[in-house]
Amino acid sequence: MARVRWKAFPYPDTAYEFAGVALRNHWPRLHRGDCEPFPDEAHLGKLVAAHRELEPPMPLAKAVSRLRDAWRAYHRGDFGGAIEEGLTIGPLGYNVANKASNIYATYLASDPDNAQALFKETARRAEELQACAPRLPNAWYLHGQALGRYSQAISIAAALAQGLAGKVRSSLDRAIALEPHHADAHIALGAYHAEIINKVGALIGSLTYGASRDAAIKNFEISLKLNPDSAIARIEYANALAAMFSRSRAAEATRLREAAAACEPADAMERLDMELAQSSMRR
Repeated sequence: MARVRWKAFPYPDTAYEFAGVALRNHWPRLHRGDCEPFPDEAHLGKLVAAHRELEPPMPLAKAVSRLRDAWRAYHRGDFGGAIEEGLTIGPLGYNVANKASNIYATYLASDPDNAQALFKETARRAEELQACAPRLPNAWYLHGQALGRYSQAISIAAALAQGLAGKVRSSLDRAIALEPHHADAHIALGAYHAEIINKVGALIGSLTYGASRDAAIKNFEISLKLNPDSAIARIEYANALAAMFSRSRAAEATRLREAAAACEPADAMERLDMELAQSSMRR
């Protein structure tokens, strides 16, 4: 990827710096949602031994150091830096690059065309990673997330016409099958069900896409049990209730948004989620 001018994270905070051993110490909290393993040499060595296509273009110890630096950049809000640093080590760095790309495109990209291009590039890299190492849950989750966000960007109707719904569902189902505790994949799958129901109705949604209100709610409830500190789970849950039930569950949606706005963010991504919830309460 050519170096580009990335928009700066608007809420810099020293609390989102995880220098040295702080990254390892905070990793379980930071990655409760996506279940990404901590990048140590033992774990990455096993991955490379099992999937030779993941071998980095540098000694493994250096790749480990760069991958940790990429995750530090991601957590402090330097999403562009995380993308660029992750890509220097090849497919082994695709998950951090893809997650950073999805978050940047969702929250900070000011040009819709640029955001769509980032989502498409993430999906392409994720498919490459799936081919290299098909048992990595985040290769599937980040693919489903990218295509889901891309679908929202071009309109759900256009996405359905392009056949993207099946790809989103398939990737999210695969991520959850590989890692049942993947709270973020449950959020995305809940949003999938809600958006399908909202766009085509309950009957066609069920018959054509296997979508249902019950499945949406079930996935959101699972995500909150797995990651009770998640602001984005509450935001997406509230949006889903509004989409599927209109005003009949408006009070519940409002309570979810209020709870999201009160969440304590652990890193830059969670800060963006919290700010989104707070801005929705002001409207």
